[in-house]
Amino acid sequence: MRRQKRDMNTRAFDRGYQAGLTGRSIDHCPHEAGEHRYNWVSGWREGRSDQWDGLTGVSGVHKLRTL
Repeated sequence: MRRQKRDMNTRAFDRGYQAGLTGRSIDHCPHEAGEHRYNWVSGWREGRSDQWDGLTGVSGVHKLRTL
């Protein structure tokens, strides 16, 4: 059975979270403006927060969603 495409805002948040968790800069946001950028930056902030709290590697796997 085929998987349905995910909501683009959810995907933007997930990609931003992964970028923040790996320590990438906010300047790497692929979206120029609008709702997708807002969601990407929100995910990035949450990812950076989790990185600072030490939720990287095995301890942070529970927060990641499958892509």
